[in-house]
Order: sequence, then structure tokens, then C-alpha cells
Amino acid sequence: MKDKIIEGHPYTSYHHFQFSAKEMKERSEEFYEWMNKRRTVREFSSEDFDISIIENIIKAASTAPSGANKQPWTFCVVKHPAIKKKIREAAEKEEYESYNKRMSEEWLKDLAPLGTNWQKPFLETAPYLIVVFKRIYEIEAGGHKHQNYYVPESVGIACGFLLAAIHEAGLVALTHTPSPMNFLAKILNRPENERAFLLVPVGKPVETYVPKLERKMLDEMMVVYK
Repeated sequence: MKDKIIEGHPYTSYHHFQFSAKEMKERSEEFYEWMNKRRTVREFSSEDFDISIIENIIKAASTAPSGANKQPWTFCVVKHPAIKKKIREAAEKEEYESYNKRMSEEWLKDLAPLGTNWQKPFLETAPYLIVVFKRIYEIEAGGHKHQNYYVPESVGIACGFLLAAIHEAGLVALTHTPSPMNFLAKILNRPENERAFLLVPVGKPVETYVPKLERKMLDEMMVVYK
């Protein structure tokens, strides 16, 4: 089938892979087992690797659906040691305030099993930082602000794809959200239409310990209406 125009807009034919019932079940099980091995880590190898791997990961993240196909995201990749140092210093300043003044006792109690604190050395150790920005609007020629739609939802889905792609590449990551995150736009000199959404250190794994956590059972998180 050739490309065609439908109601004045270009469309292209689409053919999705089709599998047997047995194959679908096997593939879904295999994917779950693989993704279930993914863990958040806070200790990274400083060993470098080719940036083309990061490029492929970001291209995979960019395949996520988005409101009106606006793709309202920017992925900033930070490798420069001096910039990573600035980000760590600014993040630790905010985190110190959070852990000592902003967080409730209940919040701190919930974080205790994870072993987190205001110190974030991984922001310098990890060879790459991916800073995800959400684009609130686009600036068109003449300065007109064109609205983007469902921005948090769209960027959140893209970040899910990003983490899956990182895991698929054999790398590890951490989702870091120092609050507030305004310092990231300032350090990275981002335009006014972008807001920091997520900070993701990425690197090779090292032998370490992680909290022994249990994921929710299926009947705790899925409701079926037949």
C-alpha cells in the first residue's frame, strides 16, 4: 500500500507484527522476567562507553506517544565533569534542605529502608547524566507560543521508555528528582519554554547491594472487568 492523503493530511500504511497465541504469551512472559530484573541503583562504575549507546536509548525513548504528536521533550546528555560537578553541588544543596527541613517525619520514615540521604556522589561518578526537560510550549517564528498538550503524561511515558531502553542496553540508572529542580535549566542554559522533569544518571553496573524490595502482587494492582 502506498502513502495517501486522508482529509488533507499525509498517511502511511502500517503493518504490525502478528504472533500466535503461544508466541504472545511467551514473549510477554519473557519481557516481564527481563524487566523484573531492573533495579534502581545508586552506585555506578565510572567506566566510560560510547555515546552512540546513549543516542540509541534516547531515540528509543522518543518513540513514545505524545499529545497531538508534539513530542514535548528535550533530552540533555551531560558528560563534562565540570558540569556534572555543578549539578551535584546544586542538587545536594536542595536535597540537604529537603532532608533537614522540608520532608515530613512520615516521608523520612518511608525513605529509611532505601538508605537515601542528601549526598549524591553518583551525579559525578556516573559517566552520563540524562536530564529530561518537558517543553511547555513551542516558540514559533515571530515569537508566537504554540501550546503543547498532555505534557506531563507524554514526557512521563517517554521516561518509561527511556528506563526500559537503558535496561535493555545492559546499563543501570537512577531516577533522581531533587526538588525544586530549577537549577538544572540555569546550569544547562535551557530556554524559557523548558522545565526540568527528571535527572537520570546512567552507567555500567558495579557489584553492590540494593534494598530487598517486594513488588506488588498482580491482584493488588490489577482489576479486571469482564
